[in-house]
Amino acid sequence: MILEKNTKIYIAGHNGMTGSALVRLFKNNRFDNLILADRTQLNLLNQQDTQRFFNYNKPEVVIISAAKVGGIKANMDFPAEFIYENLTIQNNIIHSAYLSGAKKIVFLGSSCIYPRMSQQPMKEEYLLTGTLEPTNEAYAIAKIAGIKMAEYYHKQYGIEVLCVMPCNLYGTNDNFDVENSHVLSAMVRRFVSAVENDLEKVEVWGTGIAKREFMHVDDFASAIYYLLENYNSYEIVNIGWGKEISIKELAETVAEKAGFKGEIIWDSTKPDGMPLKKMDVTKLFSLGFTPKITLAQGIEQTITEFKALKEKGLIK
Repeated sequence: MILEKNTKIYIAGHNGMTGSALVRLFKNNRFDNLILADRTQLNLLNQQDTQRFFNYNKPEVVIISAAKVGGIKANMDFPAEFIYENLTIQNNIIHSAYLSGAKKIVFLGSSCIYPRMSQQPMKEEYLLTGTLEPTNEAYAIAKIAGIKMAEYYHKQYGIEVLCVMPCNLYGTNDNFDVENSHVLSAMVRRFVSAVENDLEKVEVWGTGIAKREFMHVDDFASAIYYLLENYNSYEIVNIGWGKEISIKELAETVAEKAGFKGEIIWDSTKPDGMPLKKMDVTKLFSLGFTPKITLAQGIEQTITEFKALKEKGLIK
Protein backbone atom coordinates (compact mmCIF):
# COMPACT_ATOMS: atom_id res chain seq x y z
CA MET A 1 0.00 0.00 0.00
CA ILE A 2 1.43 3.37 -1.02
CA LEU A 3 0.58 6.02 1.56
CA GLU A 4 -0.29 9.49 0.32
CA LYS A 5 0.55 12.52 2.46
CA ASN A 6 -3.17 13.20 2.88
CA THR A 7 -4.15 9.60 3.72
CA LYS A 8 -6.46 9.64 6.75
CA ILE A 9 -4.55 7.68 9.39
CA TYR A 10 -6.07 6.99 12.81
CA ILE A 11 -3.54 6.09 15.49
CA ALA A 12 -5.34 4.58 18.47
CA GLY A 13 -3.36 5.14 21.66
CA HIS A 14 -1.34 8.06 20.27
CA ASN A 15 -0.26 9.25 23.73
CA GLY A 16 1.42 5.94 24.59
CA MET A 17 4.99 4.97 23.83
CA THR A 18 4.35 3.24 20.50
CA GLY A 19 1.53 5.56 19.46
CA SER A 20 3.54 8.72 20.09
CA ALA A 21 6.50 7.25 18.17
CA LEU A 22 4.19 6.69 15.19
CA VAL A 23 2.86 10.24 15.45
CA ARG A 24 6.43 11.62 15.43
CA LEU A 25 7.33 9.51 12.42
CA PHE A 26 4.30 10.44 10.34
CA LYS A 27 4.59 14.13 11.19
CA ASN A 28 8.31 14.10 10.35
CA ASN A 29 7.34 12.60 6.98
CA ARG A 30 4.80 15.41 6.44
CA PHE A 31 1.59 13.41 6.74
CA ASP A 32 -1.05 16.06 7.37
CA ASN A 33 -4.22 14.06 7.98
CA LEU A 34 -3.63 12.19 11.24
CA ILE A 35 -6.72 11.39 13.30
CA LEU A 36 -6.00 11.48 17.04
CA ALA A 37 -8.25 11.27 20.09
CA ASP A 38 -7.30 10.88 23.74
CA ARG A 39 -9.33 9.14 26.43
CA THR A 40 -11.32 12.27 27.25
CA GLN A 41 -12.48 12.40 23.61
CA LEU A 42 -13.03 8.70 22.91
CA ASN A 43 -13.58 5.73 25.20
CA LEU A 44 -12.39 2.73 23.18
CA LEU A 45 -13.97 0.42 25.74
CA ASN A 46 -17.38 1.71 24.65
CA GLN A 47 -18.56 0.09 21.42
CA GLN A 48 -21.14 2.75 20.52
CA ASP A 49 -18.72 5.64 21.11
CA THR A 50 -16.08 3.89 19.02
CA GLN A 51 -18.48 3.25 16.14
CA ARG A 52 -19.70 6.86 16.15
CA PHE A 53 -16.10 8.07 16.05
CA PHE A 54 -15.30 5.87 13.06
CA ASN A 55 -18.49 6.78 11.22
CA TYR A 56 -17.70 10.48 11.59
CA ASN A 57 -13.95 10.40 10.82
CA LYS A 58 -13.84 7.51 8.32
CA PRO A 59 -10.10 6.75 8.58
CA GLU A 60 -8.45 4.92 5.69
CA VAL A 61 -5.64 3.37 7.74
CA VAL A 62 -6.19 2.31 11.36
CA ILE A 63 -3.22 1.56 13.62
CA ILE A 64 -4.10 -0.18 16.88
CA SER A 65 -1.42 0.83 19.36
CA ALA A 66 -3.95 1.35 22.16
CA ALA A 67 -3.60 -1.41 24.76
CA LYS A 68 -3.28 -2.11 28.45
CA VAL A 69 0.38 -2.99 28.94
CA GLY A 70 2.78 -3.59 31.81
CA GLY A 71 5.57 -5.70 33.20
CA ILE A 72 5.48 -9.06 34.97
CA LYS A 73 4.04 -7.71 38.22
CA ALA A 74 1.22 -5.81 36.54
CA ASN A 75 0.34 -8.82 34.39
CA MET A 76 0.28 -11.10 37.43
CA ASP A 77 -1.72 -8.69 39.62
CA PHE A 78 -4.37 -7.67 37.07
CA PRO A 79 -4.96 -10.52 34.57
CA ALA A 80 -8.71 -9.83 34.39
CA GLU A 81 -8.13 -6.21 33.39
CA PHE A 82 -5.46 -7.24 30.88
CA ILE A 83 -7.66 -9.71 29.04
CA TYR A 84 -10.90 -7.69 29.26
CA GLU A 85 -9.54 -4.29 28.26
CA ASN A 86 -7.34 -5.54 25.44
CA LEU A 87 -10.02 -7.77 23.96
CA THR A 88 -12.62 -5.00 24.18
CA ILE A 89 -10.43 -2.28 22.68
CA GLN A 90 -9.25 -4.33 19.72
CA ASN A 91 -12.71 -5.83 19.05
CA ASN A 92 -14.30 -2.38 19.00
CA ILE A 93 -11.63 -0.89 16.74
CA ILE A 94 -11.41 -3.74 14.21
CA HIS A 95 -15.17 -4.08 13.83
CA SER A 96 -15.72 -0.33 13.62
CA ALA A 97 -12.92 0.03 11.07
CA TYR A 98 -14.57 -2.59 8.89
CA LEU A 99 -18.05 -1.06 9.17
CA SER A 100 -16.78 2.45 8.37
CA GLY A 101 -14.92 1.34 5.26
CA ALA A 102 -11.30 1.53 6.36
CA LYS A 103 -8.82 0.21 3.79
CA LYS A 104 -6.17 -1.19 6.15
CA ILE A 105 -5.81 -2.19 9.80
CA VAL A 106 -2.44 -2.44 11.53
CA PHE A 107 -2.55 -4.64 14.64
CA LEU A 108 0.29 -4.54 17.15
CA GLY A 109 0.88 -7.87 18.84
CA SER A 110 3.67 -9.00 21.15
CA SER A 111 6.43 -11.57 21.36
CA CYS A 112 4.58 -13.09 24.35
CA ILE A 113 2.15 -14.72 21.89
CA TYR A 114 4.69 -17.49 21.36
CA PRO A 115 4.87 -20.61 23.56
CA ARG A 116 6.79 -20.39 26.83
CA MET A 117 9.27 -23.05 25.72
CA SER A 118 9.31 -22.05 22.07
CA GLN A 119 12.22 -23.05 19.89
CA GLN A 120 14.70 -20.21 19.49
CA PRO A 121 14.71 -17.94 17.63
CA MET A 122 10.91 -17.70 17.53
CA LYS A 123 9.55 -18.02 14.01
CA GLU A 124 6.15 -16.66 12.99
CA GLU A 125 4.88 -20.19 12.36
CA TYR A 126 5.42 -21.14 16.04
CA LEU A 127 2.22 -19.31 17.00
CA LEU A 128 -0.26 -21.66 18.76
CA THR A 129 2.18 -24.57 18.95
CA GLY A 130 2.54 -24.75 22.73
CA THR A 131 1.61 -23.53 26.22
CA LEU A 132 1.92 -19.82 26.99
CA GLU A 133 3.99 -18.22 29.75
CA PRO A 134 1.67 -18.11 32.83
CA THR A 135 2.82 -14.69 34.07
CA ASN A 136 1.46 -12.90 30.99
CA GLU A 137 -1.05 -15.43 29.67
CA ALA A 138 -4.05 -13.06 29.83
CA TYR A 139 -2.30 -10.43 27.72
CA ALA A 140 -0.99 -13.02 25.28
CA ILE A 141 -4.42 -14.59 24.77
CA ALA A 142 -5.92 -11.18 24.02
CA LYS A 143 -3.20 -10.45 21.48
CA ILE A 144 -3.62 -13.84 19.80
CA ALA A 145 -7.35 -13.18 19.55
CA GLY A 146 -6.59 -9.86 17.89
CA ILE A 147 -4.30 -11.49 15.34
CA LYS A 148 -6.93 -14.06 14.46
CA MET A 149 -9.72 -11.48 14.33
CA ALA A 150 -7.71 -9.39 11.86
CA GLU A 151 -6.99 -12.49 9.79
CA TYR A 152 -10.65 -13.53 9.67
CA TYR A 153 -11.87 -10.03 8.82
CA HIS A 154 -9.38 -10.01 5.96
CA LYS A 155 -10.49 -13.41 4.69
CA GLN A 156 -14.23 -12.82 5.05
CA TYR A 157 -14.55 -9.11 4.31
CA GLY A 158 -11.42 -8.36 2.26
CA ILE A 159 -10.05 -5.57 4.45
CA GLU A 160 -6.24 -5.38 4.32
CA VAL A 161 -4.45 -6.10 7.59
CA LEU A 162 -0.88 -5.91 8.84
CA CYS A 163 -0.07 -7.81 12.07
CA VAL A 164 3.33 -7.04 13.59
CA MET A 165 4.90 -8.80 16.57
CA PRO A 166 7.46 -6.59 18.32
CA CYS A 167 10.13 -7.77 20.70
CA ASN A 168 10.44 -5.88 24.00
CA LEU A 169 10.11 -2.17 23.23
CA TYR A 170 11.51 0.78 25.16
CA GLY A 171 12.33 4.43 24.57
CA THR A 172 10.80 7.88 24.36
CA ASN A 173 7.56 8.34 26.33
CA ASP A 174 7.95 5.00 28.12
CA ASN A 175 6.34 4.29 31.49
CA PHE A 176 8.93 4.52 34.28
CA ASP A 177 6.73 3.32 37.13
CA VAL A 178 8.76 0.76 39.10
CA GLU A 179 5.74 -1.41 39.89
CA ASN A 180 4.03 -1.48 36.47
CA SER A 181 6.64 -0.70 33.81
CA HIS A 182 8.59 -3.05 31.60
CA VAL A 183 12.01 -4.27 32.65
CA LEU A 184 14.35 -1.83 30.89
CA SER A 185 12.54 1.37 31.90
CA ALA A 186 12.13 0.06 35.45
CA MET A 187 15.89 -0.56 35.61
CA VAL A 188 16.64 2.93 34.32
CA ARG A 189 14.57 4.42 37.12
CA ARG A 190 16.05 2.16 39.80
CA PHE A 191 19.69 2.76 38.89
CA VAL A 192 19.43 6.49 38.19
CA SER A 193 17.55 6.95 41.47
CA ALA A 194 20.15 4.83 43.28
CA VAL A 195 22.93 7.12 42.06
CA GLU A 196 20.99 10.24 43.02
CA ASN A 197 20.33 8.85 46.51
CA ASP A 198 23.83 7.37 47.05
CA LEU A 199 22.46 3.85 47.48
CA GLU A 200 24.93 0.99 47.72
CA LYS A 201 22.52 -1.76 46.61
CA VAL A 202 19.74 -2.15 44.04
CA GLU A 203 17.33 -5.10 44.07
CA VAL A 204 16.09 -6.60 40.80
CA TRP A 205 13.43 -9.27 40.27
CA GLY A 206 14.38 -12.81 39.24
CA THR A 207 17.68 -14.60 38.77
CA GLY A 208 18.94 -12.59 35.82
CA ILE A 209 19.39 -15.65 33.61
CA ALA A 210 16.32 -15.04 31.41
CA LYS A 211 17.16 -13.53 28.04
CA ARG A 212 15.28 -10.79 26.20
CA GLU A 213 15.47 -8.87 22.95
CA PHE A 214 15.04 -5.10 22.93
CA MET A 215 14.22 -2.55 20.24
CA HIS A 216 13.87 1.22 20.51
CA VAL A 217 10.33 2.32 19.80
CA ASP A 218 11.46 4.69 17.03
CA ASP A 219 12.92 1.73 15.13
CA PHE A 220 9.64 -0.12 15.64
CA ALA A 221 7.64 2.79 14.23
CA SER A 222 9.97 2.94 11.23
CA ALA A 223 9.43 -0.79 10.65
CA ILE A 224 5.64 -0.33 10.60
CA TYR A 225 5.95 2.53 8.11
CA TYR A 226 8.24 0.44 5.93
CA LEU A 227 5.94 -2.60 6.01
CA LEU A 228 2.87 -0.51 5.17
CA GLU A 229 4.53 0.31 1.87
CA ASN A 230 6.42 -2.92 1.20
CA TYR A 231 4.38 -5.83 2.59
CA ASN A 232 0.84 -6.89 1.74
CA SER A 233 -0.24 -10.01 3.62
CA TYR A 234 -2.31 -10.88 6.69
CA GLU A 235 0.48 -13.23 7.86
CA ILE A 236 2.26 -11.95 10.95
CA VAL A 237 5.71 -10.36 10.86
CA ASN A 238 8.21 -10.38 13.72
CA ILE A 239 9.91 -7.05 14.40
CA GLY A 240 13.18 -6.95 16.30
CA TRP A 241 16.95 -7.17 16.05
CA GLY A 242 17.24 -10.95 16.24
CA LYS A 243 19.72 -10.44 19.12
CA GLU A 244 19.21 -11.16 22.80
CA ILE A 245 20.77 -10.16 26.10
CA SER A 246 20.42 -11.71 29.55
CA ILE A 247 18.57 -9.68 32.17
CA LYS A 248 21.77 -9.79 34.24
CA GLU A 249 23.78 -8.26 31.39
CA LEU A 250 21.05 -5.70 30.83
CA ALA A 251 21.08 -4.66 34.48
CA GLU A 252 24.87 -4.34 34.45
CA THR A 253 24.73 -2.25 31.29
CA VAL A 254 22.05 0.10 32.62
CA ALA A 255 23.89 0.38 35.94
CA GLU A 256 27.17 1.25 34.21
CA LYS A 257 25.60 3.88 31.96
CA ALA A 258 23.71 5.38 34.92
CA GLY A 259 26.95 5.60 36.90
CA PHE A 260 25.90 3.11 39.58
CA LYS A 261 28.89 1.39 41.18
CA GLY A 262 27.15 -0.51 43.96
CA GLU A 263 25.86 -4.07 44.26
CA ILE A 264 22.98 -5.59 42.28
CA ILE A 265 20.86 -7.93 44.42
CA TRP A 266 18.79 -10.58 42.61
CA ASP A 267 15.51 -11.60 44.25
CA SER A 268 15.23 -15.18 43.01
CA THR A 269 11.88 -15.62 44.80
CA LYS A 270 10.36 -13.46 42.04
CA PRO A 271 9.58 -14.90 38.58
CA ASP A 272 11.84 -14.60 35.55
CA GLY A 273 9.01 -14.92 33.03
CA MET A 274 9.75 -16.70 29.76
CA PRO A 275 13.30 -18.10 29.89
CA LEU A 276 14.13 -17.17 26.28
CA LYS A 277 12.52 -14.70 23.87
CA LYS A 278 14.53 -14.05 20.73
CA MET A 279 12.65 -13.26 17.53
CA ASP A 280 13.42 -14.76 14.16
CA VAL A 281 13.46 -11.63 11.98
CA THR A 282 14.38 -13.35 8.72
CA LYS A 283 11.14 -12.24 7.07
CA LEU A 284 11.55 -8.60 8.16
CA PHE A 285 15.17 -8.38 7.04
CA SER A 286 14.44 -10.16 3.75
CA LEU A 287 11.91 -7.42 2.98
CA GLY A 288 14.72 -4.89 3.22
CA PHE A 289 14.31 -3.36 6.68
CA THR A 290 16.97 -3.22 9.41
CA PRO A 291 16.82 -1.23 12.67
CA LYS A 292 19.35 1.50 13.44
CA ILE A 293 19.36 2.33 17.16
CA THR A 294 21.64 -0.04 19.07
CA LEU A 295 20.76 -1.11 22.60
CA ALA A 296 23.72 0.83 24.04
CA GLN A 297 22.62 4.00 22.24
CA GLY A 298 19.01 3.46 23.25
CA ILE A 299 19.84 2.97 26.94
CA GLU A 300 21.91 6.16 27.00
CA GLN A 301 19.08 8.08 25.33
CA THR A 302 16.49 6.63 27.73
CA ILE A 303 18.58 7.59 30.78
CA THR A 304 18.95 11.13 29.44
CA GLU A 305 15.21 11.41 28.78
CA PHE A 306 14.34 10.02 32.23
CA LYS A 307 16.60 12.56 33.93
CA ALA A 308 15.04 15.37 31.91
CA LEU A 309 11.55 14.28 32.95
CA LYS A 310 12.59 14.26 36.60
CA GLU A 311 14.11 17.73 36.32
CA LYS A 312 10.84 19.02 34.87
CA GLY A 313 8.91 17.45 37.74
CA LEU A 314 7.02 15.11 35.42
CA ILE A 315 8.22 12.05 37.34
CA LYS A 316 8.00 11.97 41.11
